[in-house]
Amino acid sequence: FQVISAEVNEEKTKALVIGKAYTGKAPLSSEIYLADLTTKTMEKMSPAGEFRYASAHFINDQEAICLGHDCSRYGINENARFYSLDLKTKTKKLLTPNFETSTWNSVGSDCRFGGGESMMIDGQYLYFMTTERDSSYLNRIDSSGNMEKVTTENGSVDFYSVKNGNVLLIAMRDLKLQELYELDDGKESVITDFNHWIQKERKLVKPEPLSFQSAPGVVIDGWVLKPVDYEEGTKYPGILNIHGGPKTVFGTVFFHEMQFWANEGYFVFYCNPRGSDGKGNEFADIRGKYGSIDYDDLMRFTDEVLKVYQDVDAERVGVTGGSYGGFMTNWIIGHTHRFKAAAAQRSISNWISMGFTTDIGYYFATDQIGATPWSNHDKLWDHSPLKYADQVTTPTLFIHSDEDYRCWMPEALQMFTALKFHGIESRLCLFKGENHELSRSGKPKNRISRLREITDWFDRFLKN
Repeated sequence: FQVISAEVNEEKTKALVIGKAYTGKAPLSSEIYLADLTTKTMEKMSPAGEFRYASAHFINDQEAICLGHDCSRYGINENARFYSLDLKTKTKKLLTPNFETSTWNSVGSDCRFGGGESMMIDGQYLYFMTTERDSSYLNRIDSSGNMEKVTTENGSVDFYSVKNGNVLLIAMRDLKLQELYELDDGKESVITDFNHWIQKERKLVKPEPLSFQSAPGVVIDGWVLKPVDYEEGTKYPGILNIHGGPKTVFGTVFFHEMQFWANEGYFVFYCNPRGSDGKGNEFADIRGKYGSIDYDDLMRFTDEVLKVYQDVDAERVGVTGGSYGGFMTNWIIGHTHRFKAAAAQRSISNWISMGFTTDIGYYFATDQIGATPWSNHDKLWDHSPLKYADQVTTPTLFIHSDEDYRCWMPEALQMFTALKFHGIESRLCLFKGENHELSRSGKPKNRISRLREITDWFDRFLKN
């Protein structure tokens, strides 16, 4: 029996447990159980049927709010909906039939510290986070399905605490690092001053929004950082940065690596292509399409940047990204020669090898690509950057960690070796004792080394 989550009631006499009982291959579905902590017994509460529960929370002893989906519309990454669960009759009722938003914070930054619950009960409300376009917000819902936004400021709500309606937030606003905020009648006031020094001691660049229509009815949101001390009429190198996920978002909050590159004399540009979070299920759904519509969005965004910001030297543009962004970097260099240098971080090169080694689960590649090695080997290979390694001419740096179990070392080793095999200049930098989170929570000395490796690589091919 696998316990996925457990929520204890206020009296600490009962618990709502989400779990699954199985032998052999774990199912995608799960169940909700009510555990009596006094008698040490457990009873299944969820109705019959395949369902993937994300959370369950007591409203009172007779009623709970749960969150989940059946994967039928958009696969494993489908945004969950809210349901009420009657703990006496074991009946479930859909509360939010038109709710298409993710219930977590997926706004990217490499400058966060700490952690916290993404959902919590206070009184008759379940508080939860959403990611909408380029920002995350705190919301609440009651057992009747009445939902309201608690915060309205753009940026990132990272963590929060609620007691008797009083709300404290750890948030990132504008280019400020994390601070503690108090919410009073919907208005935020900052109550700490841990990180304001960076506004005074460093030169920061405000992201400039750049949105465009990539396809009929499809608007892609992006941003551009100009180089620090930018002089109009002077040509500068540029870096396209691609986020991971793919179901996450870039926004306007502080991102250290990109501010660093702007201080090093680069234009830095980034966007949220199809596959990203923030715009509902349909926008995020690129199952079976990896390397197609998302690649098109990124290339059209690059075209738009070069058109609007004519001081970006089109002959000196590099590309980088991590995880999904690493996959896309590997994909890009096999499909275009427009980038003069690349840095693929914690990347995927081969869906066949990745699919049954990754700690994300056996189902991820099958769901996202739409095949197994036995049902359609060719489809997995067609979406693998390694297939196109013989087309690469771009000098490429590979950054990987030896304890990365999300995208294992062989993903970098295969692509690196393939490029060497075909005579393409490449370098592999492996970090010992680090994992998939190197760029965000790695050891300080290794984070510095990683950023220096990437920057030196770009300096070599884009500046010299």
